[in-house]
Amino acid sequence: MKRQPAVLILKDGTTFEGYAAGYQPEGGIALGEFVFNTALSGYQEVITDPSYAGQVIAFTYPHIGNYGITPLDDEAIRPYCAGVVARDITSVPSNWRSEESLEAMLIRHQIPAIVGIDTRRLTRHLRNHGALPGAFGTADVDAVRAAALDAVGTDGTDYVSKVSTPSSYTRGEGDLHVVAFDYGIKTTMVNQLAERFRVTVVPHSTSADEIRALAPSGLFLSNGPGDPAALPHETAVIESLLGELPIFGICLGHQLLSTALGATTYKLPFGHHGSNHPVKDLATSRVEITAQNHNYAVAADSLQRAIVSHVNLNDGVIEGISAAAERCFSVQYHPEAGPGPHDARYLFDRFETLLRHGTMEVA
Repeated sequence: MKRQPAVLILKDGTTFEGYAAGYQPEGGIALGEFVFNTALSGYQEVITDPSYAGQVIAFTYPHIGNYGITPLDDEAIRPYCAGVVARDITSVPSNWRSEESLEAMLIRHQIPAIVGIDTRRLTRHLRNHGALPGAFGTADVDAVRAAALDAVGTDGTDYVSKVSTPSSYTRGEGDLHVVAFDYGIKTTMVNQLAERFRVTVVPHSTSADEIRALAPSGLFLSNGPGDPAALPHETAVIESLLGELPIFGICLGHQLLSTALGATTYKLPFGHHGSNHPVKDLATSRVEITAQNHNYAVAADSLQRAIVSHVNLNDGVIEGISAAAERCFSVQYHPEAGPGPHDARYLFDRFETLLRHGTMEVA
């Protein structure tokens, strides 16, 4: 496949040469905050994770697209990421489940990409300098550079309103009813809940009184994109429901629950994005290999009404909290693991135990 030359330029001026792939945006320039993902497989689930809204995903694994695309692996109705960077995207996928190529999916959903990039160099740069906004495309180099200088990151921006469901829907037939806030909820997350409960997924803007009117047994706070500090309404709703309902939060839901409990959040240098992050459960001393996708974290010295339940063994970041008095707990990582290992799926069972017996006993 003959590709058009393209350039990628970060806000600090660092430049990479490559070739255009995927959808070609009008004007030949795409913008976003660049982050890298270390997963060895699961590129479709990564790209369709709504938590990547506003970001350009650079895959550290050098060859993606080899097993194609199937709608069965989508984590949302469409990708919300701002773009994809890869060393190589195969043009001839081979798998019995495949229904189209990765590049065909990118074009169908209007997601721009750039290939032929030295992704090892890009990853090292982002590790050393943190996640950086920038631009890439086929436009004149000076135009791409100017766009990169004007590009902004995710700080202070509400991306949740762009990815949340516009209307409520229900899944599952369990005897317990759980209401799940959709801040950018992944399909695998809904499926894990629906295996155990009747789940009503509601928009991010749903009020506390509307939640009460649904008379749920418990409340679930989903993953989602962007800066938790940009979501004061969502935090206020959670705060008003604390103590009324058992609550389980994941990723952004963890950050919002922690904030509702009085903690603060901060932005990590380059975030955690991948399927191979070791986390220690402090209650059991068990180490789990986890899937993660977040740029923000809870500040350890800000916790007052909760205890730390899980920590990241790479850098010590808080990976989970628990507040017995308010009957709530949350984790920063992704126990549903789409993609990733299933080490932490016991947490959904822990939530069921909390709803049925009122305790958070260790499984």
